Amino acid sequence: MEDMKNIKNNSIKPLEGIRILDLSHAYSGPFATMHLADQGAEVIKIEVPGKGDQSRNWPPMKNGASGYYAYVNRNKYGLTLNLKSEEGKKVFRELVKNSDVVVENFRVGTMDRLGLGYEVLKEINPKIIYASISGFGLEGELAPRPCYDIVAQAMGGMMSMTGFPDRMVKVGPAIADNYSGTYLSLGIVMALFQRERTGLGRRLDVSMLDTIFSILETGVMEYTLSGKVATPQGNADPVIAPFDAFQAKDGMFVIACGTDKFFGTLCELMGQPELAEDPRFVTNNDRVEHYIPELKDIIEAWSMQHDLDEIEKLVVGAGIPFSRINNIQQACNLDVIRDRHMLWEVEDPGVGETICVPGTPIKMHGCSDEIQKAAPALGEDTERLLESILHMDEDSLAELKENGVI
Repeated sequence: MEDMKNIKNNSIKPLEGIRILDLSHAYSGPFATMHLADQGAEVIKIEVPGKGDQSRNWPPMKNGASGYYAYVNRNKYGLTLNLKSEEGKKVFRELVKNSDVVVENFRVGTMDRLGLGYEVLKEINPKIIYASISGFGLEGELAPRPCYDIVAQAMGGMMSMTGFPDRMVKVGPAIADNYSGTYLSLGIVMALFQRERTGLGRRLDVSMLDTIFSILETGVMEYTLSGKVATPQGNADPVIAPFDAFQAKDGMFVIACGTDKFFGTLCELMGQPELAEDPRFVTNNDRVEHYIPELKDIIEAWSMQHDLDEIEKLVVGAGIPFSRINNIQQACNLDVIRDRHMLWEVEDPGVGETICVPGTPIKMHGCSDEIQKAAPALGEDTERLLESILHMDEDSLAELKENGVI
């Protein structure tokens, strides 16, 4: 009966009651568990005593604390545990008995060498979901190699499509990390759903290289269908035109004419309705073929005669997708960002003051859309968690602390 009451209570977050042991560090794994913590999971961040996650020292820093760490580790609990010690391994195995998910992004083979790999843990808890992020997958020649975002972007083909013809660049944010983390969080939820039916856990394997390759959009299909190798197109889209950034008198903007109707409307706004019937521009394929330099030069010759206010009024008024190119300050101060709670305020004990971190884009209507807990100080919840989950007494905790286990 209590379960039925909970089902009807929309204010309960969807992952409440799920316990996750988070061994991950840096960005990809913590980004995955951040999503899950935001949706109510009890995420226990396990770090090395006296050392902690490497991202605790990543800028931006303020008052000796990392804003980077504060962002991706909000809503989590902090526990320190030395997994190289036998006592630490014993404690971890006991925690696994009482948990739903283990997340790690160590170099492939690390957990096996510690004696805490999936084959061991599933014997302890057959319902455990064991989720890993690696650079290149769990098997094969490349599996042992370390990986960061720029390596995955380069190897996976992303950099070859990004930038301008004379200079390839990586995508700014670390998309191999955050996209892999998002994929892993999705996989964990899928595995939890299946476990409700089967009662069994799962082994999840997400690689950063696979992630980058999976989001190349038309790049792979152009090659497999026609043998064409994609090259950097600047801000233009390779398969839609006009879909690009343009110069106005006082700044830059983007428009996205994804249909013939949008393009026809743009031609009318520019005072050149005949362009919509020009054989070079009649269909989207025609426009892509004749976009540079013909069509882009025509549009920019028009846009450079007007300021951004004029262009925005005309283009938005006509229903064509449009935006100015905002810097981070401007984006943070957009009404829509504020109205959709995409900046959460939290009193962060590390920084020692109230800070703002990006909120969650996953809006569960009926659930609170605000931060519940600041990122943990190193090991701040260790004793409480071991007392409540494993029922350890003061003497046992004191011994673990004396031995450097916690």
